[in-house]
Amino acid sequence: MVLIYRADHVGSFLRPRAVLDARNDPNTTPERLREIEDEHIIRFLERQKDLGFRIFTDGELRRRGFMSDFYDSVEGLDHDGSVARAWKAQSGEGFEGTNPHARLTGVVVGRIRQKKRLARHEVAFLERHAPGDIKMTLPSANQFPAIAYRKGLSERAYPSYADFLWDVVPIIKSEIRALVNEGVKYVQIDAPRYSYYLDPTWRDYIRNEMDVAPEEALDEAIRVDNACLDGLRGSGAVLGIHLCRGNNQSQWYAEGGYDPIAEKLFNELDVDLFVLEYESERAGTFEPLRFVPRDKGVVLGLVSSKVPELESAPHLRRRIEQASRYVPLENLALSPQCGFASTLEGNLLTEEEQWRKLQLVVDTAREVWDDA
Repeated sequence: MVLIYRADHVGSFLRPRAVLDARNDPNTTPERLREIEDEHIIRFLERQKDLGFRIFTDGELRRRGFMSDFYDSVEGLDHDGSVARAWKAQSGEGFEGTNPHARLTGVVVGRIRQKKRLARHEVAFLERHAPGDIKMTLPSANQFPAIAYRKGLSERAYPSYADFLWDVVPIIKSEIRALVNEGVKYVQIDAPRYSYYLDPTWRDYIRNEMDVAPEEALDEAIRVDNACLDGLRGSGAVLGIHLCRGNNQSQWYAEGGYDPIAEKLFNELDVDLFVLEYESERAGTFEPLRFVPRDKGVVLGLVSSKVPELESAPHLRRRIEQASRYVPLENLALSPQCGFASTLEGNLLTEEEQWRKLQLVVDTAREVWDDA
């Protein structure tokens, strides 16, 4: 079994007000924005160390969203909007709105071409300042067709969703390999799109809007992610994949347990770790974890990044014990269920509430695992 960082985080932290203000001020120069980001990334690294983490991230502070490094690195997109999605809130209310990254994603109108590395600028700073092992997050190649491919416009570049998807693969694959070669100890692929196969509404979307059977689309999605990870497992870096159901200002768009995809996904995806949402009833039961092979691990996302209320340590310990009936305790770790700021705006809690939740993750991990 690979080394697991028992106390984990999904990567993104709430943007400080100074960062948000600088980004929104048209008079802020790129150099000044970088200085402000540097200052707060160093503070975030120190805070992670003080909390007791052994794996360190820059909080995705330089990104406008968890996918923005990709959009900044390619040509072939018209940045005028994106696909509408029905988001849901804790209250049960929801709204129909464009993807929060709409002005960033745009629509595929030409063959995409990579013009620069995705994350090298982020890694370079972390190499100089991180007090321990570095974790980098990247979007799955599967993230993009449903967002950026629009019928009536994108066919001029790619006849189908699949043609576009496979053109993304070399970009993500080369970035993962570069990160591993540069000594990054933990590469996490963020793959919210697998939630489409859990929720009947989104399975219908795949069938009716993307014109493909959900089962066929799932098979292709797994092939795509495996192609991006090809040959890297066992290379010295932990390879994880994070599955979530949407994370936009404390809202989500999909619901459902892992049951429909568990056996295929857990056995066929060539990763070390599955970083899974399990903070609410939306995620279903732990029973699908019985399909996780013994040479893979699971990071249990039991602490909510969506609400300010702090979970109790006894509750988390009980949940970990329940999950250990399906996956050996030594193959488990603990984290929040998602990042605190998948979008620039961030979820609806304060920075101090965020840190309290992360402290709870570390303290609980120490109680459960002696090596945490």
